[in-house]
Amino acid sequence: MKVVVYSHDADTRAEIKLAIGRRPAPDVPDAEIIEVATAPALFRLLDAGGADVMVLDGEAQPAGGIGACRQAKDEIYNCPPVLLIIARADDRWLATWSQADVVISHPIDPVALARELAGLMRSRAIPAS
Repeated sequence: MKVVVYSHDADTRAEIKLAIGRRPAPDVPDAEIIEVATAPALFRLLDAGGADVMVLDGEAQPAGGIGACRQAKDEIYNCPPVLLIIARADDRWLATWSQADVVISHPIDPVALARELAGLMRSRAIPAS
C-alpha cells in the first residue's frame, strides 16, 4: 500500500518512516513509503493517483500539512485518508477544518502513529460497496 509522507524536514520524514516500519500492524499490507518534501510534488503525486494513505506534517514549510490536507480534500477525487501531525494542541480546530481523518501531535509517538495509520490503511483496503 502506498503511504505518502510529506514534510520539508528530512529528519521528520525519517522519524515517521521509522514509526511506520515495513508495516504498521500485522494485519495490514506492507507500506510502500513515498517521501515528498514540497507541496507541488505532493499534488503531482495525488493527481497521478499515486497514494493510498497520507501522513502530512502540519509544520511543513512553506506549505504546511494543514493547508495541503484541506486542498487535497477539496480538489482530489476520492482523496486518500490523511493522518495529520500537528505541533500545538491549539491547532486541533485547524486540523478539523482541514478535514484530516486522524490527528496526532508532536512529538511523534511511534506507537500512536503506527496504530492510527494502520486504521487508515484498513479503511482504505476495504473495497467500496
